[in-house]
Amino acid sequence: MKPNVKKLYASALLAATAAVSGLGLTSAPAHADGLTYGQDVSHYQPDHDWAASGAAFGIVKATEGATRVDASFARHWADLGAKGKVRGAYHYGHPSNDPIAEADHFLSVVDRQPAARGDLLALDLETADGRSVTEVNAWAKKWLAHVQARTGVTPLFYSGWNFADEYGHGLQRYPLWVARYGKGPGQVAAPADWKTWTIHQYADAPVDQNVSALTPVQLKALGRR
Repeated sequence: MKPNVKKLYASALLAATAAVSGLGLTSAPAHADGLTYGQDVSHYQPDHDWAASGAAFGIVKATEGATRVDASFARHWADLGAKGKVRGAYHYGHPSNDPIAEADHFLSVVDRQPAARGDLLALDLETADGRSVTEVNAWAKKWLAHVQARTGVTPLFYSGWNFADEYGHGLQRYPLWVARYGKGPGQVAAPADWKTWTIHQYADAPVDQNVSALTPVQLKALGRR
């Protein structure tokens, strides 16, 4: 790791440790490199084998826009639960729609599946739909706040580094899941107002590959309680 990444990792680890302590959980040992490996998938990988993946966590697409449901969500969700992996669900947002309608659509689909302590929720925002920076930023804040109010979970915010840097100011209270390829796993600085990142998506082949600065138990501390 580069020195600045070590500093970012230490900051994230300290914050997560405090959250874990508040839940009365015991932190799991970190991987040898200090990072936890995970993957994210959608209907493009309907037969993904979570048992053979080597991933400690998996985040799967649940919904998009105000009406779409990912065809593979239920299968991936159940498989991750059966394999005992940390799991999360994400929504692909479209700022051309009402953010509350999209958030409620996401929660209606996720809530139809069995829930478990530690399940993560996330907003995937990577298109402006022709809206201004101010409009997209306000849209994201409304979606994230509504999901948190409805569930008690602080959602993760996912985006590409450049998009997050332009549209993500003021969202630093939400854990950052950032995509930046061409950087080694974990070797990425946080964009916009974030001081650190929680998950780094560093490659998209053969599936989207991620590392987290947190252990699996610490990731769970960010999810449902």
